[in-house]
Amino acid sequence: MRPTDLLRVMPEGLYCPPADVFIDPVRPVARALITHGHSDHARAGHGAVLATAETLAIMAARYGQNFAGTTQAVAYGEAVAIKDVSFRFAPAGHVLGSAQIAVEKGPLRIVISGDYKRALDPTCAPFELMPCDVFVTEATFGLPVFRHPPLAEEVGKLLRSLAQFPEQTHLVGAYALGKAQRLMALIRQAGYDAPIYMHGAMETLTRLYQDHGVDLGDVRRVSAQDGSLPGQIVICPPSAIQDRWTRRFADPITAFASGWMRIRARARQRGVELPLVVSDHADWDDLCRTIKETGAGEIWVTHGAEDALVHWCQVQGLRAQPLHMVGYGDEGEVEPALPQDASS
Repeated sequence: MRPTDLLRVMPEGLYCPPADVFIDPVRPVARALITHGHSDHARAGHGAVLATAETLAIMAARYGQNFAGTTQAVAYGEAVAIKDVSFRFAPAGHVLGSAQIAVEKGPLRIVISGDYKRALDPTCAPFELMPCDVFVTEATFGLPVFRHPPLAEEVGKLLRSLAQFPEQTHLVGAYALGKAQRLMALIRQAGYDAPIYMHGAMETLTRLYQDHGVDLGDVRRVSAQDGSLPGQIVICPPSAIQDRWTRRFADPITAFASGWMRIRARARQRGVELPLVVSDHADWDDLCRTIKETGAGEIWVTHGAEDALVHWCQVQGLRAQPLHMVGYGDEGEVEPALPQDASS
Protein backbone atom coordinates (compact mmCIF):
# COMPACT_ATOMS: atom_id res chain seq x y z
CA MET A 1 0.00 0.00 0.00
CA ARG A 2 1.24 3.45 -0.90
CA PRO A 3 1.00 6.24 1.71
CA THR A 4 -1.38 8.15 -0.57
CA ASP A 5 -3.73 5.16 -0.56
CA LEU A 6 -4.05 5.54 3.22
CA LEU A 7 -4.02 9.33 3.50
CA ARG A 8 -4.49 12.09 0.97
CA VAL A 9 -5.18 15.81 0.80
CA MET A 10 -8.72 16.85 -0.09
CA PRO A 11 -10.34 20.31 -0.08
CA GLU A 12 -11.88 19.44 3.30
CA GLY A 13 -8.51 18.39 4.79
CA LEU A 14 -6.57 15.16 5.26
CA TYR A 15 -8.71 12.20 4.23
CA CYS A 16 -8.34 8.49 4.95
CA PRO A 17 -10.22 6.67 2.13
CA PRO A 18 -10.22 3.14 3.63
CA ALA A 19 -11.91 4.43 6.81
CA ASP A 20 -13.84 7.27 5.14
CA VAL A 21 -12.81 9.80 7.80
CA PHE A 22 -11.13 13.20 7.81
CA ILE A 23 -8.53 14.54 10.25
CA ASP A 24 -9.02 18.16 11.34
CA PRO A 25 -11.28 19.02 8.38
CA VAL A 26 -11.78 22.71 7.64
CA ARG A 27 -15.45 22.30 6.69
CA PRO A 28 -18.27 20.07 7.99
CA VAL A 29 -17.92 16.38 7.10
CA ALA A 30 -19.69 13.16 8.08
CA ARG A 31 -16.86 11.79 10.26
CA ALA A 32 -13.96 13.76 11.74
CA LEU A 33 -10.99 12.98 13.98
CA ILE A 34 -9.80 16.10 15.80
CA THR A 35 -6.25 16.62 17.11
CA HIS A 36 -6.96 19.54 19.46
CA GLY A 37 -9.37 22.32 20.31
CA HIS A 38 -7.94 25.35 18.47
CA SER A 39 -10.47 26.76 16.06
CA ASP A 40 -8.39 26.18 12.90
CA HIS A 41 -8.38 22.44 13.66
CA ALA A 42 -11.63 21.91 15.58
CA ARG A 43 -14.75 23.19 13.86
CA ALA A 44 -18.42 22.73 14.56
CA GLY A 45 -20.95 21.02 12.31
CA HIS A 46 -19.47 17.53 11.75
CA GLY A 47 -21.74 14.51 11.80
CA ALA A 48 -19.50 12.52 14.17
CA VAL A 49 -16.35 13.54 16.05
CA LEU A 50 -13.67 11.36 17.63
CA ALA A 51 -11.23 13.19 19.95
CA THR A 52 -9.83 13.12 23.47
CA ALA A 53 -12.30 13.90 26.27
CA GLU A 54 -10.52 17.19 26.94
CA THR A 55 -10.76 18.28 23.31
CA LEU A 56 -14.46 17.42 23.24
CA ALA A 57 -14.96 19.50 26.40
CA ILE A 58 -13.12 22.42 24.82
CA MET A 59 -15.22 22.20 21.66
CA ALA A 60 -18.41 22.12 23.74
CA ALA A 61 -17.25 25.17 25.70
CA ARG A 62 -16.50 27.09 22.51
CA TYR A 63 -19.34 25.99 20.24
CA GLY A 64 -22.06 24.69 22.54
CA GLN A 65 -23.04 21.16 23.54
CA ASN A 66 -24.51 20.37 20.11
CA PHE A 67 -21.36 21.15 18.12
CA ALA A 68 -21.54 17.74 16.36
CA GLY A 69 -24.14 15.08 15.63
CA THR A 70 -22.39 12.52 17.83
CA THR A 71 -19.11 12.44 19.76
CA GLN A 72 -16.81 9.71 21.03
CA ALA A 73 -13.96 10.22 23.49
CA VAL A 74 -10.70 8.34 23.02
CA ALA A 75 -7.94 7.96 25.61
CA TYR A 76 -4.23 8.38 24.89
CA GLY A 77 -2.81 5.06 23.75
CA GLU A 78 -6.22 3.59 22.93
CA ALA A 79 -6.59 2.00 19.49
CA VAL A 80 -9.86 2.64 17.66
CA ALA A 81 -10.65 0.52 14.61
CA ILE A 82 -12.69 2.11 11.82
CA LYS A 83 -13.34 -0.45 9.11
CA ASP A 84 -9.89 -2.04 8.66
CA VAL A 85 -7.84 0.99 9.75
CA SER A 86 -6.50 1.51 13.29
CA PHE A 87 -6.27 4.98 14.80
CA ARG A 88 -4.25 5.68 17.93
CA PHE A 89 -4.02 9.01 19.78
CA ALA A 90 -0.85 10.09 21.64
CA PRO A 91 -0.03 13.33 23.49
CA ALA A 92 1.18 16.22 21.34
CA GLY A 93 2.17 18.57 24.19
CA HIS A 94 0.44 21.52 22.50
CA VAL A 95 -2.58 22.32 24.72
CA LEU A 96 -4.87 20.41 27.08
CA GLY A 97 -6.11 17.27 25.31
CA SER A 98 -3.98 17.78 22.19
CA ALA A 99 -3.02 14.64 20.30
CA GLN A 100 -1.05 13.20 17.46
CA ILE A 101 -2.92 10.57 15.49
CA ALA A 102 -1.32 7.38 14.18
CA VAL A 103 -3.11 5.88 11.17
CA GLU A 104 -2.26 2.21 10.56
CA LYS A 105 -3.25 -0.34 7.94
CA GLY A 106 -1.21 -3.47 7.50
CA PRO A 107 2.51 -2.68 7.84
CA LEU A 108 2.08 1.03 7.05
CA ARG A 109 1.91 3.65 9.80
CA ILE A 110 1.41 7.38 9.18
CA VAL A 111 1.55 9.77 12.13
CA ILE A 112 -0.18 13.16 11.93
CA SER A 113 1.42 15.49 14.45
CA GLY A 114 -1.29 18.15 14.62
CA ASP A 115 0.25 21.14 16.41
CA TYR A 116 2.92 20.08 18.89
CA LYS A 117 5.81 21.14 21.07
CA ARG A 118 8.61 19.29 22.87
CA ALA A 119 9.08 21.82 25.70
CA LEU A 120 7.55 20.76 28.99
CA ASP A 121 4.19 22.29 29.83
CA PRO A 122 2.59 21.89 33.28
CA THR A 123 -0.90 22.29 31.79
CA CYS A 124 -0.97 19.30 29.39
CA ALA A 125 0.45 15.84 28.81
CA PRO A 126 3.99 15.89 27.34
CA PHE A 127 4.72 15.02 23.72
CA GLU A 128 5.12 11.30 23.11
CA LEU A 129 7.31 10.16 20.23
CA MET A 130 5.58 7.77 17.80
CA PRO A 131 7.86 5.91 15.36
CA CYS A 132 6.34 5.74 11.88
CA ASP A 133 6.90 5.30 8.16
CA VAL A 134 5.45 8.69 7.18
CA PHE A 135 5.40 11.71 9.49
CA VAL A 136 2.99 14.57 8.78
CA THR A 137 4.45 17.53 10.65
CA GLU A 138 3.39 21.09 11.23
CA ALA A 139 5.94 23.82 10.43
CA THR A 140 4.57 26.95 12.12
CA PHE A 141 8.08 27.94 13.18
CA GLY A 142 9.86 26.04 10.43
CA LEU A 143 12.73 28.50 9.87
CA PRO A 144 16.17 28.46 11.54
CA VAL A 145 15.57 31.93 12.99
CA PHE A 146 12.97 30.45 15.33
CA ARG A 147 14.88 29.03 18.28
CA HIS A 148 12.86 29.52 21.44
CA PRO A 149 14.78 30.73 24.53
CA PRO A 150 14.44 29.06 27.95
CA LEU A 151 10.98 29.71 29.39
CA ALA A 152 12.39 30.74 32.77
CA GLU A 153 14.18 33.66 31.08
CA GLU A 154 10.98 34.93 29.45
CA VAL A 155 8.89 34.67 32.62
CA GLY A 156 11.77 36.28 34.51
CA LYS A 157 11.53 39.31 32.20
CA LEU A 158 7.90 39.79 33.21
CA LEU A 159 8.52 39.41 36.94
CA ARG A 160 11.56 41.71 36.89
CA SER A 161 9.55 44.38 35.11
CA LEU A 162 6.78 43.98 37.68
CA ALA A 163 9.29 44.52 40.50
CA GLN A 164 10.88 47.47 38.74
CA PHE A 165 7.59 49.23 37.94
CA PRO A 166 5.23 48.30 40.81
CA GLU A 167 2.96 51.26 40.16
CA GLN A 168 2.01 50.02 36.67
CA THR A 169 -0.33 47.25 35.54
CA HIS A 170 1.36 44.57 33.44
CA LEU A 171 -1.04 43.67 30.66
CA VAL A 172 -0.07 40.44 28.90
CA GLY A 173 -1.61 39.39 25.59
CA ALA A 174 -1.97 35.61 25.24
CA TYR A 175 -4.27 33.36 23.22
CA ALA A 176 -7.30 32.27 25.21
CA LEU A 177 -6.84 28.52 24.77
CA GLY A 178 -3.58 27.04 25.98
CA LYS A 179 -1.19 29.98 25.99
CA ALA A 180 -3.01 31.92 28.71
CA GLN A 181 -3.23 28.92 31.03
CA ARG A 182 0.35 27.85 30.38
CA LEU A 183 1.58 31.34 31.13
CA MET A 184 -0.34 31.35 34.41
CA ALA A 185 1.24 28.02 35.39
CA LEU A 186 4.75 29.18 34.42
CA ILE A 187 4.34 32.35 36.48
CA ARG A 188 3.35 30.17 39.45
CA GLN A 189 6.38 27.93 38.91
CA ALA A 190 8.56 31.05 39.11
CA GLY A 191 7.29 31.66 42.64
CA TYR A 192 4.66 34.35 42.02
CA ASP A 193 1.75 33.72 44.39
CA ALA A 194 -0.32 36.91 44.14
CA PRO A 195 -3.64 36.79 42.28
CA ILE A 196 -3.43 36.72 38.49
CA TYR A 197 -6.20 38.63 36.77
CA MET A 198 -7.77 37.66 33.44
CA HIS A 199 -10.05 39.14 30.83
CA GLY A 200 -13.59 37.79 30.97
CA ALA A 201 -13.21 36.11 27.56
CA MET A 202 -10.68 33.73 29.13
CA GLU A 203 -12.71 32.65 32.11
CA THR A 204 -14.61 29.70 30.64
CA LEU A 205 -11.52 27.97 29.24
CA THR A 206 -9.41 28.77 32.30
CA ARG A 207 -12.05 27.24 34.60
CA LEU A 208 -12.18 24.23 32.26
CA TYR A 209 -8.44 23.73 32.73
CA GLN A 210 -8.85 23.97 36.49
CA ASP A 211 -11.75 21.50 36.38
CA HIS A 212 -9.38 19.06 34.63
CA GLY A 213 -6.91 19.27 37.51
CA VAL A 214 -4.55 21.98 36.26
CA ASP A 215 -3.34 24.07 39.22
CA LEU A 216 -3.24 27.75 38.28
CA GLY A 217 -3.49 29.24 41.76
CA ASP A 218 -5.68 32.26 42.50
CA VAL A 219 -6.97 33.43 39.11
CA ARG A 220 -9.59 36.16 39.06
CA ARG A 221 -11.72 37.72 36.35
CA VAL A 222 -11.23 41.48 36.13
CA SER A 223 -14.26 43.29 37.51
CA ALA A 224 -15.32 46.92 37.75
CA GLN A 225 -14.64 46.79 41.50
CA ASP A 226 -10.95 45.96 41.05
CA GLY A 227 -9.90 49.50 40.23
CA SER A 228 -6.78 50.18 38.15
CA LEU A 229 -4.79 47.16 39.45
CA PRO A 230 -1.35 48.77 39.81
CA GLY A 231 1.45 46.25 40.24
CA GLN A 232 -0.73 43.34 39.08
CA ILE A 233 -0.54 40.91 36.17
CA VAL A 234 -3.56 40.95 33.85
CA ILE A 235 -3.77 38.39 31.02
CA CYS A 236 -6.04 39.14 28.09
CA PRO A 237 -6.62 38.16 24.44
CA PRO A 238 -4.19 39.96 22.11
CA SER A 239 -7.13 41.77 20.50
CA ALA A 240 -8.01 43.38 23.84
CA ILE A 241 -4.64 45.14 24.21
CA GLN A 242 -5.72 47.91 21.82
CA ASP A 243 -9.28 47.97 23.15
CA ARG A 244 -10.80 50.69 25.33
CA TRP A 245 -11.07 47.99 28.00
CA THR A 246 -7.41 48.71 28.86
CA ARG A 247 -8.11 52.33 29.85
CA ARG A 248 -9.08 51.26 33.37
CA PHE A 249 -5.54 50.12 34.20
CA ALA A 250 -2.70 52.06 35.80
CA ASP A 251 -0.39 53.23 32.97
CA PRO A 252 -0.19 49.65 31.65
CA ILE A 253 2.98 48.07 30.33
CA THR A 254 1.95 45.87 27.41
CA ALA A 255 3.48 42.44 26.93
CA PHE A 256 2.68 39.70 24.42
CA ALA A 257 3.50 36.00 24.84
CA SER A 258 4.11 34.37 21.46
CA GLY A 259 6.77 32.61 19.44
CA TRP A 260 6.40 35.44 16.93
CA MET A 261 7.97 37.82 19.46
CA ARG A 262 11.32 36.44 18.31
CA ILE A 263 10.84 38.81 15.36
CA ARG A 264 11.28 42.34 16.68
CA ALA A 265 9.30 43.87 13.83
CA ARG A 266 6.24 41.88 14.96
CA ALA A 267 6.53 43.34 18.45
CA ARG A 268 6.89 46.88 17.08
CA GLN A 269 3.89 46.43 14.78
CA ARG A 270 1.75 45.46 17.76
CA GLY A 271 3.10 48.21 19.98
CA VAL A 272 4.40 45.63 22.46
CA GLU A 273 6.75 47.03 25.10
CA LEU A 274 7.67 43.69 26.66
CA PRO A 275 7.85 40.86 24.10
CA LEU A 276 7.84 37.38 25.67
CA VAL A 277 8.97 34.50 23.45
CA VAL A 278 6.64 31.80 24.77
CA SER A 279 5.40 29.38 22.13
CA ASP A 280 3.13 26.35 22.11
CA HIS A 281 4.71 25.10 18.88
CA ALA A 282 8.00 23.29 18.25
CA ASP A 283 10.85 25.56 17.18
CA TRP A 284 13.25 24.81 14.32
CA ASP A 285 15.56 22.59 16.37
CA ASP A 286 12.70 20.56 17.83
CA LEU A 287 11.02 20.14 14.44
CA CYS A 288 14.25 18.74 13.01
CA ARG A 289 14.92 16.57 16.07
CA THR A 290 11.43 15.11 16.01
CA ILE A 291 11.61 14.25 12.32
CA LYS A 292 14.87 12.36 12.93
CA GLU A 293 13.58 10.57 16.01
CA THR A 294 10.41 9.25 14.36
CA GLY A 295 12.56 7.21 11.98
CA ALA A 296 10.19 8.11 9.15
CA GLY A 297 11.59 7.82 5.64
CA GLU A 298 8.99 10.18 4.22
CA ILE A 299 7.92 13.57 5.60
CA TRP A 300 4.84 15.59 4.69
CA VAL A 301 4.96 19.22 5.83
CA THR A 302 1.93 21.40 6.44
CA HIS A 303 0.77 24.84 7.64
CA GLY A 304 3.85 26.96 8.18
CA ALA A 305 7.25 27.47 6.59
CA GLU A 306 6.83 24.31 4.53
CA ASP A 307 9.52 24.83 1.90
CA ALA A 308 12.39 25.43 4.33
CA LEU A 309 11.64 22.27 6.30
CA VAL A 310 11.13 20.22 3.13
CA HIS A 311 14.55 21.39 1.91
CA TRP A 312 16.17 20.42 5.23
CA CYS A 313 14.58 16.96 5.01
CA GLN A 314 15.82 16.45 1.47
CA VAL A 315 19.36 17.43 2.50
CA GLN A 316 19.10 14.72 5.18
CA GLY A 317 18.25 12.18 2.48
CA LEU A 318 14.55 11.94 3.35
CA ARG A 319 11.67 12.02 0.89
CA ALA A 320 9.67 15.14 1.67
CA GLN A 321 6.88 17.23 0.24
CA PRO A 322 4.77 20.24 1.23
CA LEU A 323 1.04 19.61 1.43
CA HIS A 324 -0.02 23.22 0.73
CA MET A 325 -3.19 22.80 2.77
CA VAL A 326 -5.38 25.86 3.27
CA GLY A 327 -7.58 26.88 6.17
CA TYR A 328 -5.07 26.35 8.98
CA GLY A 329 -3.59 29.16 11.02
CA ASP A 330 -0.52 29.44 13.16
CA GLU A 331 0.19 30.55 16.70
CA GLY A 332 -1.88 33.63 15.91
CA GLU A 333 -5.11 31.69 16.19
CA VAL A 334 -8.15 33.83 15.46
CA GLU A 335 -9.85 34.67 18.72
CA PRO A 336 -13.54 33.76 19.02
CA ALA A 337 -15.96 36.65 19.27
CA LEU A 338 -16.09 38.01 22.80
CA PRO A 339 -19.35 37.57 24.73
CA GLN A 340 -21.25 40.77 25.49
CA ASP A 341 -20.17 40.73 29.14
CA ALA A 342 -16.65 39.36 28.63
CA SER A 343 -14.87 42.69 28.83
CA SER A 344 -15.88 43.46 32.40
